[in-house]
Amino acid sequence: MTEKMMLFCEEYLKDKELNASAAYKRVYKTCKADMTARSNASKLLKRPDVREYIQKKQAEIHDENTADIKEVEEYLTSVMRGKSKSEVLKLNGDGYQTVIEKHPEEKDRIRAAELLGKRYGMFKDNVSMDIVVPQFSGEDDLE
Repeated sequence: MTEKMMLFCEEYLKDKELNASAAYKRVYKTCKADMTARSNASKLLKRPDVREYIQKKQAEIHDENTADIKEVEEYLTSVMRGKSKSEVLKLNGDGYQTVIEKHPEEKDRIRAAELLGKRYGMFKDNVSMDIVVPQFSGEDDLE
């Protein structure tokens, strides 16, 4: 894959609408006609190496932007236990601002505990049980 093809892929992924012809025009500046850009962009997108590169980059973007449930649980646990810290601006009496680290407040810790309890189904009023009803066969043979 050439450098221009990689640039096309990057431009294509930057475009919110995934407009291939617009991405093609931004990379290949000599192309002015819309039909030519559309046709050439379509040909590029059909190439296996370009398609594979775009899919790999989309997977990376998805992984960066998606929170894992384990990460969320770890964060909520640290908030609930008061181990996490956040930076807050504090105004001094002389008009200056300072940044201080602050532990979570009680209401935040309680909310984190509620969310974790909800996640694990600790606060259900209805108890669900899976009961298997046995089925007997051959009762007619007994008589």
